[in-house]
Formats: sequence, C-alpha cells, structure tokens
Amino acid sequence: MRLAPDKAATAGSRRRAGLLALGLAVTLAHLWLADSALPTPWGEGAAPRRRIEVAFVRELAPTQPPPAAANPPPPPRRLRAPPVPQSAASAQALAEVPVLAAALELPPPEALPPLAEIAPPPPEVPASAAAAAPVAAASAAAASSEVAVVWPPSTRLSYRLTGSFRGPIEGQARVEWLRDGTRYQVFMDVDVGPSFAPLMTRRVSSEGEITEQGLRPQRYEEITRIVLRPEQRRVILLDADRVYLANGREVPRPPGVQDSGSQFVQMTWLFTTQPQLLQVGRSIELPLALPGKVEPWIYDVLGGETLYTPAGPVATLHVKPRREAKAGSDLTAEFWVAPSLQYLPVRILIRQDAETHIDLLIERLPEQAARGR
Repeated sequence: MRLAPDKAATAGSRRRAGLLALGLAVTLAHLWLADSALPTPWGEGAAPRRRIEVAFVRELAPTQPPPAAANPPPPPRRLRAPPVPQSAASAQALAEVPVLAAALELPPPEALPPLAEIAPPPPEVPASAAAAAPVAAASAAAASSEVAVVWPPSTRLSYRLTGSFRGPIEGQARVEWLRDGTRYQVFMDVDVGPSFAPLMTRRVSSEGEITEQGLRPQRYEEITRIVLRPEQRRVILLDADRVYLANGREVPRPPGVQDSGSQFVQMTWLFTTQPQLLQVGRSIELPLALPGKVEPWIYDVLGGETLYTPAGPVATLHVKPRREAKAGSDLTAEFWVAPSLQYLPVRILIRQDAETHIDLLIERLPEQAARGR
C-alpha cells in the first residue's frame, strides 16, 4: 500500500524527528554516564567570594624566554659580612647576585618584552647558599617577606575543545587567572556542544591567597550542568591546617597543596621562577586536593614539541602525570607549556580512560590585564 504524498511527507517528518530525538537521548545518556563516574555526595560549603573584576586590555605577544637558571637560594640572612680582601673581591662580586635575577636570568632592559612585570631585586645573598635549596621543596620552602614574588597579570586563555566519548565531541573552553593584590581566583569553563546551547557545562573555580611559597587555595568548587538533569556541585574547603573534602572527609593539609584549578597556575609560576624544572627528564611533585582525597601527584617533563594552533606555531614542553587514566578513577590532565608565552598551558589533555578524553588547544593568543592586575 502506497501513502499519499502528504501522508508520506508526514511519515518522513516523524521518522526524522524520531531519529533526532533518539540521537539527543543517546548523547544525554553518554553525558550522564560520564558524569556518573564522578564520586558522590556533592558538597555544599561556604559561598564563594565576589568575582574579581578585571578588564583584559592587551594580547600577549610571544617573546624569547629567559635561559634556565640555578635553583633560587633561600631568603637572605641579616648578617654583617666581614671585610673582603681586595684579592678576593672580584670573585665574591661574581658569586653574589640578586635573588630574583638569579631565578629569572633577566635579559638586558632593551630586550625585555614591553608587557613584562618585573619586581625590584631583593637584597643580595651568596650564591653558595643556592646549592642548599632542594628543587623538590621549591613550592613549600619558607621565604622572607623581603623576597619579591613575581606573578603574571590577570590572564584569559581561550581554547577549542575536541575529544571522544563513544564518538567525537566538540565545544569550547576558557581559563581565567585573576588577581587583586594577594588574592587570586582561577576559573575554568568547559562547554560541550554548540556555544549557544551546550549539552553539558562544567565550571571549576579555585580561590585563595598568593604567598611567597606559591598559591594557597582556600576554596575549590566544581559545578556540572547537563541538559534535563539537575545541577550538581562539589566543594572543597581548605583552612590553615585541614582540608574538608566534598565527600565529607576531613584530612590534614599538606604543605604546598593545590587543587585541580590552581595546579596549572602554580606550575606556571614554578616554571617562570625556575625554568630548569622544565629540563627533559625532570619531575615535579605536587600534593593535590581532589573531591574525595588528598594525595601527591608526580608530573614528568617528557620533551619539546611544536604545536600548530589557530594562533600560529608554538614551541612547547610536554608535562604529563606519571599515573595513567583508568575508568572509575581520577581524571588525569597533561599539558603543554609555552616558554615564549610566559609558560602558560597552550594545550590541556584531560583523560577519563584510554578511550575517553577532552583536548583543549589554544585558539588565540592569551589576553591580559593592565600591569599590576
């Protein structure tokens, strides 16, 4: 039996609508499965502080990075040095360098990029003390208030998202590092699907204080929204000596602990002040506060790689966590930092397991605020 033309058209429309509905249902089911792998319950916690207001007014142009330097020495001691014989004066003059200059190996003023932020050099300290500063304790070593702290200005990074979850996925992501004096905030927004109507969004934020030992997180929040599902939220609170996890547990706070949002900025700071950490074969250890636990993570520097991005080719160094991503376990994030772009991550690859991942590749040059912000 053949349908009349109008009835055939109606039947075809219904079939197309049914296939569209089925495709959407499968997509939502996939997203639900990805989200259900996350541990529960979801924490509430104290309300976040007001978002720092920043105007991004300039585009960061690539520059030649400074060469690797020796490990930064410990804070200077206030001791009056005895007179130095004239015969040894030239040798001591070569051995004594400002702490900040030793850490950064700053080029001559005419070679500095116009947007660089450089703090005044602190008092001098004998270079012989540098050998006593272990790299493993770089982010946790005590420092004097006189030692300058150098941080990048507020920065926005925009990424193009691709990936795989039982099929290809696309989207966009943005990371913002905001600072106001010694206060900081990090925001990471990930959208899967079209920007005007994403099927899934995840908002990650970290906030706390900037110290001379690095970032000191106080609050981490993670919000996930999926179409046709209620919003889910997890919060980690960190006080002076305790970490309050999203699953209700309470654990001691280890020195130098970071969260999933602050770790990238903390490593950018470490690589800026100690570029020798990016030598191939080196490793960096950070304790991470995750929603269900706090444990040390080790990242290995694998080697150099040129990434061909929408913003142009960028020379990078690949940093990868030593552990492998496994289904039902914690997500892993490897990243590629660009020394010519203030050691910022121009690519971030987040894996759930061997077949499920999202890949963030920078799509334009970083945007930054005015100096001092």
